Amino acid sequence: MPTVPVVTPAIILSTLRYGETSKIARIATRDLGVQSAIARGALRPKSRFGAALHLLSEGQAYLILARHGDLHTLTAFDIQVVRVALGERLDRYATASVLGEIMLRFAPPAPHPESYDVLRGALDVIAAAPSSVVDLLGLRLLWQLVCSLGFAPTLDACVRDGRAVPVDRPAGFSTGEGGVLCATCGAMHSGTKLQPSDRSDLMALIDSGTELPLLDDSHLAAHRRLLSRYIRYHLAEGADLPALAFWEQQPWVTP
Repeated sequence: MPTVPVVTPAIILSTLRYGETSKIARIATRDLGVQSAIARGALRPKSRFGAALHLLSEGQAYLILARHGDLHTLTAFDIQVVRVALGERLDRYATASVLGEIMLRFAPPAPHPESYDVLRGALDVIAAAPSSVVDLLGLRLLWQLVCSLGFAPTLDACVRDGRAVPVDRPAGFSTGEGGVLCATCGAMHSGTKLQPSDRSDLMALIDSGTELPLLDDSHLAAHRRLLSRYIRYHLAEGADLPALAFWEQQPWVTP
């Protein structure tokens, strides 16, 4: 009796050549989490996949789930969205690549529709964003994806003892602890010093219901470094993250 494939909304996160004619795809799915699947014959000239397996393309994935192991079979991918604009500017592409890298490395191989929806929405926003706000929006969207995966920083109270941290006073921010420190804990533990404006900017970046903060180039760079350290500490655990490194360094920007 033939196996009926599972059909799920999906986004292509990466592909790897397998043998002479096939590809292994890593895909973010709304219903199954991040999964690996082999697309047999994808490299043949008359493949049914055609150009559907492009990085960050979106569509409906047809998966026959493996009975043993975690490599499924991708029987078809009905493409629905190709965000051409992501490839038109390097800053858009760099941000989208980090979003995909975070999802690829850290989203679970189990249903997690919240992170899928955040990723999908973030790609739409970056593709349509005016060039003047790509950097700011990138920070917001990356923080939102990190938060959706369960790693939201604590910004209103001390992450160690729970005391309220006044918003009008400087506060320490501990990457390792995952949030701000009160004056007492900050004196005992090293961390990044956040001025009141820095913390309010960080809170605004994370909260999509507020206006984006106005940040000059030096403050943008500081927020990129903070987010990069946070991701590496809480999610990467020593893993190499080339897209994140490229995004943080912004080699396309002339000093």
